[in-house]
Amino acid sequence: SAESIQKSLYFHNLFMLIFLFFLETHGITFRIQISVKELLDTDVLLKLLFHLPVNYPSTLPDISVSSDQLTRAQCVDVKDKLLEQAKKHLSEPMVHDLILWIQQHLKYIIKQSATVCHEKTTLSKGTSTGDDTWMLLLHLDHMRAKAKYVKTVEKWTSDLRLTGRLMFMGKIILILLQGDRSNIKEYLILQKTSKVDVDSSGKKCKEKMISVLCETKVQAQQKRFQTFEVKEYSTLDELQKEFENSGLTALFLEFVPPLLK
Repeated sequence: SAESIQKSLYFHNLFMLIFLFFLETHGITFRIQISVKELLDTDVLLKLLFHLPVNYPSTLPDISVSSDQLTRAQCVDVKDKLLEQAKKHLSEPMVHDLILWIQQHLKYIIKQSATVCHEKTTLSKGTSTGDDTWMLLLHLDHMRAKAKYVKTVEKWTSDLRLTGRLMFMGKIILILLQGDRSNIKEYLILQKTSKVDVDSSGKKCKEKMISVLCETKVQAQQKRFQTFEVKEYSTLDELQKEFENSGLTALFLEFVPPLLK
């Protein structure tokens, strides 16, 4: 009837207004699952997460890639290739083109990833002295399922070739990471979208109480961590010495003492 059509149009227009408002103020995040055939005679289910920022497509989207059939390193390689392809479509809608492109090229990326895997592993064991090393300092409010949480963080940092510290001092929990900037962004996406902890009732939940204290390029006078370690400190002085020994005194003084207030 005319009345039902009018109601449908009303709700459609209302939905579009809400959608456009959200897009203009927060950007939008959505997941897509695609199945890619003829890769080692198996189907690969790719789970793609796109975050379109407010000024998309003038700004590249953030992309996360996961798959039960691929390793984390292979997923990172797929994500890097997608971002390279996205740069060719800057300032024009690109998500559909990126999906078509990865369906056609996934098997070649995986083959290439396998041939350079050993080389990347060897390089990651050396000292990182490049100018593109980035650093991220995170503050976590709590960990209810501490053992599982720590194990997950260790796996993510290993898969993404990140180094640094997971630091406990009283109620303060800090994660200090160093590595390639794209891998650090990938870590942040995992941290915010994965069910890494449990709530008060014991159910798995996403991390909602996380703060990004600092994200910056590592300076020449600052130490490059060679490994990722989980460490506990008895006093604030011990924690401060950890930062001082890494040339990060200013970082400590700016961000850590305010957490005690």
